Amino acid sequence: QVQPVESGGGMVQPGGSLRLSCTASERTFSIYAMGWFRQAPGKEREFVAVISRYGAIPRYTDSVQGRFTISRDNVKNTVFLQMNNLKPEDTAVYYCNAVDYYRANPLFNSWGQGTQVTVSS
Repeated sequence: QVQPVESGGGMVQPGGSLRLSCTASERTFSIYAMGWFRQAPGKEREFVAVISRYGAIPRYTDSVQGRFTISRDNVKNTVFLQMNNLKPEDTAVYYCNAVDYYRANPLFNSWGQGTQVTVSS
């Protein structure tokens, strides 16, 4: 399984915005729903958002609903996470993976390097 490649993280102040990108293999991207997970220091990795194979009906964890938007470009095999009104509790390493759309579980045990998001004043 080819690991996905995440990018776009950085450090922002509370209320700021970032746009994350993740490029996966064409084979993975063409078959599966894709999603984002995050892992804060000392915590387990958690589900953030998922988008179905053709981009319909995204789902979000409650804490980011209304602030984050997931989208995908099936031509470029890339999934995006637009994050607005960021809060300190959003600080984490963000990862993407193929996702079981209904269970919100990652499908593969192989993870990319992730991209660090730090929200701090």
